[in-house]
Amino acid sequence: MANREVTCTVNGKQRTFLIDVRSSLSDMLRGNAGLDSIKHGCDVGECGACTVLIDGRPFNSCIYLAIWAEGKTILTLEGLSDVKGAISDIQQAFIDEGAVQCGICTPGFIMASIPIIEAEKPASREEIRRQIAGNLCRCTGYENIVTAIEKTQKKRIAEKQGR
Repeated sequence: MANREVTCTVNGKQRTFLIDVRSSLSDMLRGNAGLDSIKHGCDVGECGACTVLIDGRPFNSCIYLAIWAEGKTILTLEGLSDVKGAISDIQQAFIDEGAVQCGICTPGFIMASIPIIEAEKPASREEIRRQIAGNLCRCTGYENIVTAIEKTQKKRIAEKQGR
């Protein structure tokens, strides 16, 4: 087994991990960093339960090698909370809209939604569906998930415009 140090920024803090060079990013984040929001679903990049943002873009962390994270900025669900531990607006929207059931897919959906809700231009419901297409849910039927994302993006755009 070959081990290597990987230094990256995880949820705003620079961290160094000693990892097996064959480890996936999800293994590093769950096993080394103790971040439980990264779910092991399919382990082949099909379900999206392990979605994290790497340099602002969503990736399935189960098929992203941990060594590739060197120098990168990684954001997980845990990084969305404020300094007092309060959840983010998108997390609250998922609760308010009943967009969660068993919860396995929820962190991945929320992380996949971040680029959508941070965009300057609002996405249509169809565009939202396309952008979260890499995330699978067996419980909700997706409507409440799309509604939570849509409401959060509209709220953020209105706040930016001073309404």
